Amino acid sequence: MKQILLTLATALSLPGCDTRVIKNTTMATSTGIYSIDVRDLHGQASSLAARHGHVSLIVNVASECGYTPQYRDLQTLHDTYADRGFAVIGFPCNDFGGQEPGEPPVITACAAEYQASFQLMEKVVVKDSDGQSPVYRELQAATGVLPKWNFGKYLVDEQ
Repeated sequence: MKQILLTLATALSLPGCDTRVIKNTTMATSTGIYSIDVRDLHGQASSLAARHGHVSLIVNVASECGYTPQYRDLQTLHDTYADRGFAVIGFPCNDFGGQEPGEPPVITACAAEYQASFQLMEKVVVKDSDGQSPVYRELQAATGVLPKWNFGKYLVDEQ
C-alpha cells in the first residue's frame, strides 16, 4: 500500500492542482472520514465505510472549469489502480467561480464526455461555512487545508 501511495502522489502532480496526502494522520473524529454518510450524485444514501481498508482520492470536481479535462486523467488513475482497491471519488462543488451550476444530469453528461465513470457524490459545499460538507470538514480538520479551487485532491490512506 505504501508503494501505491507514493506512485499516486507522484502521478497526481497535475498542473494547477494542490494534492494533500493524508496518511497516518489522526482524523478529527475517532472514526475518521470512512464513517461519514454521504449521498451519491442522484441523492441515494451511501457511505464511505466501504472504502475503509483502501486508498481513496477525494476530488472536488466542476463541469465548467479549465481543469475539467482532468476527469479523463482521474479515470485513468482509477482504472490503473482499481485492482489494488484504489478509487477516485468526486464531489461536485460550485464554490469556486460558480463552475458547477448544473444538476445531476448535466454533471453526469460532463463526466461521460471525458469517459469518466468513477463514483460521483452529490454536490457539496467545500468552503468553511455552516453548510460545509462533513467530508470536507473532516479533511480540513485533518490537514488544516481546504481546496483553493476546483479539482483539489486529497489522497487518503486505508485507515
